[in-house]
Amino acid sequence: MTLIMEVLGITGTEYVGYLASLMVLLSFTMKDVRKLRFVNMSGCILFIIYGFLMPSFRIGLPIIIANAAIFSVNLYYLLKKKN
Repeated sequence: MTLIMEVLGITGTEYVGYLASLMVLLSFTMKDVRKLRFVNMSGCILFIIYGFLMPSFRIGLPIIIANAAIFSVNLYYLLKKKN
């Protein structure tokens, strides 16, 4: 894994960011809303981790706040009982 990271010049932090982006993108291809929310929430969690991995908390904070909010919205609708 280290060799791949060195060859491509990509850091572990960047891998987390790319994986988070991929998960969010993948969620937009889903027809099942419940599945979409779970996949999107996993992307949000990865983006929150990515935000904490930023060089400074000040840089990562907007990423953390936005994705924590999106995660909360997804969780709300997953737990909301249908009428």
